[in-house]
Amino acid sequence: MVRETNKYFKFDWTTIILFFLLVGFGWLNILSASHTGGDIDYFDLSHSYGKQLVFIFLTFVLIILLLGIDAKFYERFSSIIYLVSMLSLIGLFIFGKNVNGATSWYAIGGMTLQPSEFAKTATALAVAKHISDLNTNINSFKDQIQTFIIIIIPAILVLLQNDTGSTIVYGAFFFVLYREGLPKYYLSIGISVIILSVLALKFGALTASIISSILILGYHFKNRKKFSLFQALFALLLSVGLSFGVKFFYQNVIPPHQQDRISLWLRLEKDPVKLQQMKKTFAYNLNESEKAISSGGFTGKGFMEGTRTTGKFVPEQHTDYIFSTVGEEWGFLGCSFVVVLFVLLLLRILHLAELQKSQFSRVYGYGVASIIFIHFLINIGMVMGLIPTIGIPLPLFSYGGSGLWAFTILIFIFIKLDSNRINEW
Repeated sequence: MVRETNKYFKFDWTTIILFFLLVGFGWLNILSASHTGGDIDYFDLSHSYGKQLVFIFLTFVLIILLLGIDAKFYERFSSIIYLVSMLSLIGLFIFGKNVNGATSWYAIGGMTLQPSEFAKTATALAVAKHISDLNTNINSFKDQIQTFIIIIIPAILVLLQNDTGSTIVYGAFFFVLYREGLPKYYLSIGISVIILSVLALKFGALTASIISSILILGYHFKNRKKFSLFQALFALLLSVGLSFGVKFFYQNVIPPHQQDRISLWLRLEKDPVKLQQMKKTFAYNLNESEKAISSGGFTGKGFMEGTRTTGKFVPEQHTDYIFSTVGEEWGFLGCSFVVVLFVLLLLRILHLAELQKSQFSRVYGYGVASIIFIHFLINIGMVMGLIPTIGIPLPLFSYGGSGLWAFTILIFIFIKLDSNRINEW
């Protein structure tokens, strides 16, 4: 009887505790960022903190459901879950509601639901299912293409909805594939493309082409046996094409407001008048966020004592810019606490992923960690001005029912899979 009881309660409580610490501390900062003064009614649904508290209570119900489902269900029905998720993304083009320029929401009564948040979990399950299939060899070019297609389909659908932030998250699956044996040259290609793109935008396509040509030819003459002249010329041709292609894509495809954000980040604009106008239009959130964080000092101004937070200087502070509230009211210590919690959560998930006997569970675990890591990295980098402004929430922390429930599903499916580890062979 004791053995049977342990079987059903063998969940990783370290991950669960870290999850609730992040959710709880996140809610405190949502409360601070969204209250308007006076008495606080915690269940006042006219305020973000009241709605988020309801979302959190409903999360408990969701967790019970997720942990109550048999672990094998998630593997058996991963393809169906993925298909349903893709249909929900396609349905947005017909029934979707436009919010802040992105058609990413379904309006259900007085609430909205963002299926792109849940599509990340569905994609993680589908990738895990495909890679763990006995007939799949990640070193096979055919299987690599099939895996890329699984990832690219939702990314394209989300991009067509004008949700660039969520699209970038699908790049997280590269870490998963790399762990499972994806050839290392993909990593070299990916890093090279990013660097070359930045060089082309910052210094011009011609300069980027010359620099890449020198590096490629230099590498060829140093490693002639491994890197033939034909390969060098082919790589050179691709790099030149990419350099000019990035410039064309930036000028003719990317929407003007995103062009301005990239331009501001890379300091591309030379006209001082236009640059000042861009700063007022596109860098206002960032400037106010940086001021709020820096004003917190080492220990912060105290809970609900942040003058820039209570004064509503930072737009969207309870959502994408929630970390600025932490910086102002909890200071460097509070920011460090949040970062440490996320790092511990990521390390714990990766540790558990490596313990899995099933490849499906291991791949899914790496998918969970990678998705959270990309969200965490981009959001905090954006708030601190290290990367261009991208609309992406801080996992478990930012306001929003769709985001909270999506990350709850993502994490607790893995917790359920991990609890079944003892039964796997």
